[in-house]
Amino acid sequence: MGLESMGVSVVICCHNSASRLPATLRHLAAQHVPNGIPWEVVVVDNASTDNTREVALAEWPAGAPARLRVVSEPRPGLRLARERGQAESCWPIISFIDDDNWVSPDWVRLVSEIMTERPRVGACGGWNEAVCEVPPPAWFEANDHCYAVGPQAEPGKEGGGRVRRLWGAGLNIRRAAWEGLVNHGFRPLLMDREGKRLTAGGDSELCHALQLAGWELWYDPRLRLKHFIPAGRLRWSYLRGLVRGFGATLTDPYWFEVDDRLRALPEWRRSWWMLIAREIRALPHWLPGWWRGLGGKGEGDPAVLVAERTIGRWSALLRAMGRFDERCRTVRQAAWRQSGPRPDAG
Repeated sequence: MGLESMGVSVVICCHNSASRLPATLRHLAAQHVPNGIPWEVVVVDNASTDNTREVALAEWPAGAPARLRVVSEPRPGLRLARERGQAESCWPIISFIDDDNWVSPDWVRLVSEIMTERPRVGACGGWNEAVCEVPPPAWFEANDHCYAVGPQAEPGKEGGGRVRRLWGAGLNIRRAAWEGLVNHGFRPLLMDREGKRLTAGGDSELCHALQLAGWELWYDPRLRLKHFIPAGRLRWSYLRGLVRGFGATLTDPYWFEVDDRLRALPEWRRSWWMLIAREIRALPHWLPGWWRGLGGKGEGDPAVLVAERTIGRWSALLRAMGRFDERCRTVRQAAWRQSGPRPDAG
């Protein structure tokens, strides 16, 4: 007897998304989903000041193969919007796509198939392709991963398999895994993107927590979506801000536990002071890039991006002074690390 297919809730977190939603919804409405897989679309209107709600309802075809609901989250922030989508959705799998993600016609079917057949997988993702509004600059291909574009494969995993990280765009999460974390006391330590601030990290934090709880992260290249990138995000200044935001994401308390080599280090070598000392020793390596990037110069220079990431990391470390080591202990001793799948699962 075959396994019963798991239902999928597609959640789209939106902040002033009226201009981007129509194309995203058209691709969702074109899904080819077998009758045995129930699914829905939940649009989270996250503190929008435009007509995102009205556009979402108007653009969803009357004869669409699934129902669409619009729910409100008045507090701005991607993490809060995702939490609202999780709370309002109803099926065992939550598929987060962004308002500029155009999923392939078999997206829902494949997500259900992967998660149903692999009960130890807490989250899965696939291959994201860039669709640029204007011809991309010469430096884009070398930095497309900053835009959550390309395969999420690690060496030797090009055909699919377990990975150590997944992007937030097109992230599919098992509800039982997420709720297991929360019910055992998991509370995010990082703040995700809010408004125009190019900070990130909420998706990485959640994926690390799932791993530490015993769940697998899975990459499947059959899962395809197109990521529409407008002209404004193809500017060098935007990429510099994006990379600085990546640097400001302190996921070290999780990496210290996920990575076997780091976990084996004595506690003093994983302290805030040791991280600061390491960054001081690295000053000669990134200061030239900072100098070359002054005044918005140095377009395409990888050293400029190294400097941006380091500046972001410095700012985050300084803000975390006095709290970083406590965060490390919180992750190391967390009760939610016991919330994973049963030993006999899968």
